[in-house]
Formats: sequence, structure tokens, C-alpha cells
Amino acid sequence: MQMEIRAAAIRGIDRLIDDLGGDGAGLLAEFGVSPGDLDSDHGLLPAVTAGRILRRATKKLDCPDLGLRLAAYQDMSMLGPLALAVGNCDTVGEGLDCASRFLFVHNQGIRLSRAEDPERYAGVGAVEYRMLHPDTPYEPQTIDAGLGLLHRNLITMSGGYELLGVYMPHPPLTDESVYTEFFGAPVRFNTGRALLRVPAKLFVQPMSTPVNPELRRMVVEYLEAHYTDPRDSVTTTVRSAVGRALGTVPARIDLVAAWLHIHPRTLQRRLAQEGTSFQAILDDVRKNAAHRLLTGTDMPFSQVASLVELAGQAALTRAARRWFGRTPTQVRRDAKRIPLSPRVGQS
Repeated sequence: MQMEIRAAAIRGIDRLIDDLGGDGAGLLAEFGVSPGDLDSDHGLLPAVTAGRILRRATKKLDCPDLGLRLAAYQDMSMLGPLALAVGNCDTVGEGLDCASRFLFVHNQGIRLSRAEDPERYAGVGAVEYRMLHPDTPYEPQTIDAGLGLLHRNLITMSGGYELLGVYMPHPPLTDESVYTEFFGAPVRFNTGRALLRVPAKLFVQPMSTPVNPELRRMVVEYLEAHYTDPRDSVTTTVRSAVGRALGTVPARIDLVAAWLHIHPRTLQRRLAQEGTSFQAILDDVRKNAAHRLLTGTDMPFSQVASLVELAGQAALTRAARRWFGRTPTQVRRDAKRIPLSPRVGQS
């Protein structure tokens, strides 16, 4: 099933393209999208289409830092009603928790969460940005834009904060100095995670602007009444758990069931009620993880096979033929080609 996100996620891309000498409206039209779709708080867009638009603009304009540039064109208002709830929390940490709770309204494939400092320094924490939906291809420009916007929003929420470091899950898309200048902090690449390292005291810091608790309460009640978190689905929960396990610990149903505090047979029964099975979910997560690693990295095929828990390169080749109708080499080669057909996002 094709996942849709709020079109506001790429709000400003048309103006950015224009400012870079291109035709923003024209490029959007190639994908059946208009600038008005992006300016609406209610417009929806296939997540795949949003990624393709960024990829197409990057190629056409020869602008490898497009994601970071897009983040500079955006602010918290792109979150619509959620921005009101977040901006009226008492502390930065509470604002992040509110965003984490309701971000599915804006984009079901994104999660924000507080995390421990990966470098384990005392008094240091992290804010992690994760792309979780298994049916959405990995787009590095999307990660750059999302983490860049998170940084800018934290500045707005706190009135200015000390960013200690940045983790990027992919290689630099342009000169590393461009990232350092944008974030004003050291940036590490190929970390497998997207996060900002921050002083732990940031989480208890008051919001930089006056807050209205009554407005926050009203917006939260509205969000609770009108939207259902897709994480309530057992299938979605299991997908997330399998995605976290894959490549680190064996992705077995008994382990996932233990994490969810449920008996494996009960878990299988609930998945069957939702029309799927653990094995089907595991295969689908493997498929999407393999596609991300094949198209977004130059990782050796043997390593890709290991990370998706396949028994060697030959097993990866057989699986790729079944999943994609192509060999791993062909998948990687074809990923370098930009889709040029008009209104591709409409399919």
C-alpha cells in the first residue's frame, strides 16, 4: 500500500528551485503536483513522489546540498496544527515528546525520539530522526532536509542552543564543509543513524516564547479525536521491531514477541487477523532494507546479504530476482537513473 504524507513536507521546494535558476512549478508538474498542493495544510502526496521530486531537482539543478537548502526554506509552520501544540509546551523536551506522539499526522514514516548520547558523554543526550516505513525508498536528500529542519526548529523552540554534533546515516552528498557550516557543529557520516547530539539540559529548558496551555490542550484534544496512530496496528509494531532487529540480532518471532510481551502464537494470530504473517513482514522488511542498501550505498553485496540476514551473496541474488526481477548489480545500476516520465507520482 502506497503511503501518503502531508505535501507540506516539501513546502518551499518550488521557490528554492526558482531561486536556483530552475522552474519550480514546471518540475512539480512533471509529477502531477502544483505549488498550491504544498501550501495547503491538508494536501497529501505519495511519500515516494516527494522523494522523487527531491532527487529530480537535485539532478536537474546539479545541487547536491538541496536537502539542506530546503530545510532553510522551512519552519515549524509546515506541521500545521501540530506546530501549535508543540510550540505551546512548557519545555523543549515536552515539545519534542509532543511532536513524537503526533508526528504521524504529518508523516507516518517519521519518528522523533530522545535518545542516549551514542558517544556516552555525561550530560549529553540526543534527538534521533528515523525513517521507519518499510515501503518508502531511502532518499538521502530527505534525511538531510528532515534533520536540517529539526535543527532549525530546535533553535526556534529554545531561542538558540549548543549543538554538539550531528550523525548522518549516509555518505556526504556534497563537501563536508557545507554540512559543518549549516549545522555549526561537527558532522559524522555513515553512522547508520540520523541524530543531533545536544546538552541534556536542553530537554528541561523553557520554550523561548510565551506559551498558552489552554491552546495546547485544545489542539491535543483535536488531534486525539480526529487521528488514529498507525502504530496501534500490530503489523506496524512488528514491522518496526523487525526493522530494528535486522542486522543486529536474529529477527525471529520469539524474540519480537518477547519484546512486545506477548506469546508468539498470540502474535501470529493477531497478525493473521490483520491479513499478514510474521514471515511475510520479515520478507518485506528484508526487501526494503536490501533496496535501501543497494541503491543508497556502495556496500559490498556480501555485506548487504549479512545485514538483511541472508546466507551469502548467492542468496541475495536469488532474493533480488524474486523481489525486484533483477540482480543486485542491476538494481544498483538502475538506481542511478532518474525517472523522467510525467506524473509518475500518480501511479
